[in-house]
Amino acid sequence: MTRRASRRRRFGGKRAALVAVAILAIVLPFGLDAFQLTTATFVLIAAIGALGLNVLTGYTGQISLGHAFFLAVGAYTAAVLGGNDHLSALIWLPAAGVVAALCGAIVGPTALRLRGLYLAIVTIGLVFIGQHIWFNAPAISGGPGGRSFPSVAFGSFDFSPGQQLTLGGLVIDHNGLYYYLALILLAAAMLFVWNLTRGRSGRAMQAVRDREIAAAIMGVNLARTKMSAFVVSSFLTGVSGALYASYLSFATPGQWSLLLSVQYVAAIIVGGIGTVWGALLGSTVIFALPAVLQSLFPQSSSGGVPIDDITSIAYGVLIIVFFVLEPHGVVGLGRRVASLWSRMNARRGEDGPLSHEAQQLERSEATWAR
Repeated sequence: MTRRASRRRRFGGKRAALVAVAILAIVLPFGLDAFQLTTATFVLIAAIGALGLNVLTGYTGQISLGHAFFLAVGAYTAAVLGGNDHLSALIWLPAAGVVAALCGAIVGPTALRLRGLYLAIVTIGLVFIGQHIWFNAPAISGGPGGRSFPSVAFGSFDFSPGQQLTLGGLVIDHNGLYYYLALILLAAAMLFVWNLTRGRSGRAMQAVRDREIAAAIMGVNLARTKMSAFVVSSFLTGVSGALYASYLSFATPGQWSLLLSVQYVAAIIVGGIGTVWGALLGSTVIFALPAVLQSLFPQSSSGGVPIDDITSIAYGVLIIVFFVLEPHGVVGLGRRVASLWSRMNARRGEDGPLSHEAQQLERSEATWAR
């Protein structure tokens, strides 16, 4: 088999896999119950924010633990514009991203002087500054008791509980409406980031991540590249925060905590740092984890370890396991399995059945991959 034919076959396989994933995502809500559909919707919403963090940390190498702050900025922008001023979601949803992006542009210059753990500590400070603001600004956040958030509304049609959309013989309820909206926004965000990383700006971001000094010598504008990463990341995170709060319908300032930032960091580590699909795969693992653990370890009135503590322990274990065994996350694991499979097929096609030595090699490679 020629190299061109092999490349064409791989491209066709990727296209077929992408079509299969798209079809599965479209029909999935009709096979889930209300609880499972709610979990799937939260996963999609979280994946938008995780994709934003991957632009900043995965592609540009700027460590951030302040993601919860930008989520809250997007959420409270939606609350003010949609809840207080009663504007359409066509206005407050993109406005949430714009306001968060402006905050990212303000924070971005710190990355010009700091990097690594020092930048991470500064971004942690953002979370605590945000907590102080949200707890002491009742006009925005409702104060310690929290506030309600507006449902998504386009004209006279809204996504409030009890609302349904009928298409032919299919009925899409409140959860399904949010699911498809999140799916559309996530697909658009993934396409944007995929194109961004393959353009000049994306290559500059990856050069900064790999070696800042070498990138500067090659002519990369470090200030513009880092600022662009902060702005893009904050915009996607703000949109995710607005949609997340709208779907929750009520939130308190305490929900935008450091633990939420750690969850997003865990998502990109588990899914695959510096990959487009890693945000979705990691969010599926991390943000569906509480629901899975709750079904495996039902809480009883007699006590036991709280499910929140079990979830926090699981986050830590997953981060350590993937850092040690598979730094490229689920995406890297999938690529390794696909590479092993293609090599096995190629050897069978060229040499017939695998020899004893080849089988030993494949077993050793599979053991190392695990």
